[in-house]
Amino acid sequence: MADIAGANGQRTEFKVVGKPNLPGKLSYNLAVGKAKFGADATAPEMLHAQFLRSPYAYAVIKSMDISKAKALPGVVDILTWEDPDIKALAVGGYGGAPTPILDNLADQEDAEVGAVVVAESENLCEEALRLIKVDWEVKPHIVDPREGVKPGAPAQPSRPNAKGNVVFAQKIDGDIEVGFRQADQTIEFDFVLPSYASHIPNPSGSMAYWYEDQNSGEGKDLYIEGATQGASQIAALYQMPPDKVNQATLYQGGKYCDWGFRKSQLITPLLAKRTGRPVKCVNARENHWDFLMNQHWVHAKIGFKNDGLITAVKLYSIADNGTRSSSAFGSTMDMNYGPWYTTRCENIEQKMDAVTTNRGKMYLSGQHCPFAWDTMTVAEQMVAQKLDMDVIDVATRNLHGPEAQNDYSPVPSFEACVAAGKKLAKWEYHKPGAKKLPDGRMHGISFRYQICPRHAFSDYTATVYLRAGKVYIPTQGPCTGIYAADAVAMVVAEEMGAKWEDVVLEYDNKAPFTPVGGGSDGTTAASWVIKEAAAACKKLVLEAALGPGGMMGMGPRPFPPGTKPEDLDTADSKVFLKADPSKSMPFSQIQNPYDNTRQAIGATYNGRPPRAVWTSMGKKLDTMNMQICEVAVDTETGEVEVLKHYVAADPGKIMRRTSLESQIHQVMMFSDGCQLTEEFVWDKPTGVRLSSNMFDYKKPTILDIAPTEMDLLETRAGNAAYGASGISHSLANTHIIICAIQNAIGKWVDPPATPDKVLRAFGKA
Repeated sequence: MADIAGANGQRTEFKVVGKPNLPGKLSYNLAVGKAKFGADATAPEMLHAQFLRSPYAYAVIKSMDISKAKALPGVVDILTWEDPDIKALAVGGYGGAPTPILDNLADQEDAEVGAVVVAESENLCEEALRLIKVDWEVKPHIVDPREGVKPGAPAQPSRPNAKGNVVFAQKIDGDIEVGFRQADQTIEFDFVLPSYASHIPNPSGSMAYWYEDQNSGEGKDLYIEGATQGASQIAALYQMPPDKVNQATLYQGGKYCDWGFRKSQLITPLLAKRTGRPVKCVNARENHWDFLMNQHWVHAKIGFKNDGLITAVKLYSIADNGTRSSSAFGSTMDMNYGPWYTTRCENIEQKMDAVTTNRGKMYLSGQHCPFAWDTMTVAEQMVAQKLDMDVIDVATRNLHGPEAQNDYSPVPSFEACVAAGKKLAKWEYHKPGAKKLPDGRMHGISFRYQICPRHAFSDYTATVYLRAGKVYIPTQGPCTGIYAADAVAMVVAEEMGAKWEDVVLEYDNKAPFTPVGGGSDGTTAASWVIKEAAAACKKLVLEAALGPGGMMGMGPRPFPPGTKPEDLDTADSKVFLKADPSKSMPFSQIQNPYDNTRQAIGATYNGRPPRAVWTSMGKKLDTMNMQICEVAVDTETGEVEVLKHYVAADPGKIMRRTSLESQIHQVMMFSDGCQLTEEFVWDKPTGVRLSSNMFDYKKPTILDIAPTEMDLLETRAGNAAYGASGISHSLANTHIIICAIQNAIGKWVDPPATPDKVLRAFGKA
């Protein structure tokens, strides 16, 4: 749906929104190193803290002797899991049962367990931890979820709704048996969704202290850096009023939708209260191999007609449910959203065994898409090969229409994206193994599509005001590394008719406005709300330009008698007469006629855009995107080179082009990494993770990523600002390169497709 509910949603001319190469309001500090993160925080007389960490995958501390560690000069405090202050702090994951911030049970190697040391330096913390004598009871572990579903598998910590180690989930639509009877053919295949880590560029941690604030009433206030946008969570954890928590960090390293706070970010207020001094606790980089994506093993059975129409989909998955308090985002929540709801197939059976393991923790993170989306990418390629059809034709045959699964009309955004993508790639589909490049390598090509999700169900309260010629936006700033504040500032500049340099992001950790909601889709929803605030503010500015005091005593107004606000407009930080633009006055000369002291004119808006089509979870469609991948495979060495990615994406309306292009490049890095080089490896006998460093876990750099050609469409079909929807994580995928490899060599290789696996597929390794 177009933006018909909000102010100026049908705007046709844009001077700021969507324009490339406008410098970000935050970019300079990041580029020159002025930006300070939680790990950079310091304070006079600051102490340091570190947790004891488990060397075992699953173990319980039976007893602990801290006497030698506590006697070490420079050690200020040691808290164990038995301390009453520790027991009072309980934390939980997304949907997980609350657990103490520290106990005597470690359910993964490197887990914080048993004790936390506070000392004068980090080196002293490390020395004290080595002096703690621990009596461990090592328990049998699980680092292969497929073992965890077997009878007699080692028991793991219990989870809500679990039977043994397994949480069972299912979602059944239609009649699967009817669907298979309607099919002319069936295929069955096994699909492996890899586990994947998305590293936080800046180690998570915090620094906190308590102080007396004469303006805030009874009790001390808390100052904390590092728990970005976490004031409400910190207040709840420490049972204190939110207005007494001053969370001061502006910057943080981005990670897909990672809302999970680490214990290093949560513990420092307690330690600072006990010691009476500022305390800093920061994770080392090796502590950050958290899951962005939990591993799935999927067996798929697909029924389809000879014209390519899929009639039945049956999926059984074993998924890694991670350690206790892990988010269900990457496992059982898969049942609520998946690729097949974008198709005409209404007979879908999904069953999942989500297994508690000792592999790692999944914080609330960004597996929104892929989930198991690429089971459809793989299935459509297999159907195309069986029927000797172009894979894009198979996808188009199955895609339902805009209004419902039984709507068979075309989706305009999909058709536009496919046409643009084919043109970019000079699309010519070929059979597996049918095309050899001049250098002797095999050529492969693949295709996938996605819907563009967004979170218009997020409410925002946004304020815009004019003062002394500048337009201000009070905001807490970026959240989870999403610098959406720049995009909303562009919308304000557009609506207010202000120069880009005259728009100021006024950072205030008490401000209610933080533009979030999930990647670029949250940007578009927040932009809709701030568009309403800016439009209301502009109306007040036009009235003030004609009202008493409008010229601050600087002579007659430039507008003729009888001029009404609707006769005026704004541009280049000036109010001008539409009939004669030479008659104008700068914003700097406009004041609030009812406030001669502050000279501010402002408006606040609370709400959200109309309900997004995305909330139907794919059963209605509007904005779409598609991707094509080309690879070259050397059958002698097994090496795979991604020659190029092609992306045609329809965000509805581009808010900040630089951000959108960067997000697409980022998800290409995600895709290249998880399909070609990145891999978690565990030592099965001990459960110890072996690939928790940049040498063994091979994350690609920007120099390793294939070029990406893109065509960014603007159908204005979204529900948010100016018809925008954003693209969120929808282009992230786990199998488009794998499909291209299969198209090149005619063999399937599970990700990551390392040279040894490719050679093994040929029987050469």
